[in-house]
Amino acid sequence: MRVVGLITARGGSKGIPRKNITPVAGKPLMAWTIEAARSAQSLGRVIVSTDDAEHAEVARAWGAEVPFLRPAALAGDYSLHVDTVVHALEWLAAHGDRPEFVMTLQPTSPLRTAEDIDAAVRLAADRSASTVVSVSQAMTHPFLTMSVTDDGKLADFIPKPSDLRRQSFPQAYALNGAIFLHRCESLLAGRQMCPADAYAYLMPIDRSLDIDTPWDLHVAELILRDRASAE
Repeated sequence: MRVVGLITARGGSKGIPRKNITPVAGKPLMAWTIEAARSAQSLGRVIVSTDDAEHAEVARAWGAEVPFLRPAALAGDYSLHVDTVVHALEWLAAHGDRPEFVMTLQPTSPLRTAEDIDAAVRLAADRSASTVVSVSQAMTHPFLTMSVTDDGKLADFIPKPSDLRRQSFPQAYALNGAIFLHRCESLLAGRQMCPADAYAYLMPIDRSLDIDTPWDLHVAELILRDRASAE
């Protein structure tokens, strides 16, 4: 199976300006994902989709291909991720490249490893899967989440049995944003990042950080520096 790695790195970010090229443990944030993708055995190409010339320059400096710039209409705060992937696949097809699978890798998941990438591809091959999506155990179980009523009182967010004990909670998982692997024809037909028939690739919490805030950046810095010192 031929798999293209697609790193989606738009230039804009409100929470952390220029987030994808912000230095983290001595490298631009996106470099951690580029290096993992290039080290993986299962990816035939590693392409960065960005709307920003500076991001494109950084991506090329770290060894990724940037064969096109993404249209600005696909790089806004409310743009759909799936539309960015479809745009990349349509560009590749127009230039004679029709991979069987595309793996979308967000640069905001710098702790994901090459081994995770290869394991997700093996899972797709073993299960004849059209979609594999990475998940991790939910940090807060859904039964422990609450809502606040209009008059300020706590209420269960979802109904649960009154006699349910924490020790008997069913396992709960959450998308961690690190890996989305799709058979290209299925993605183009259904246009969903996580369709109903997706298989779960389970990742541990310590590789599932999705950077959204300055605090997340700080945590990633500590973990990646610690990881580097242990090697």
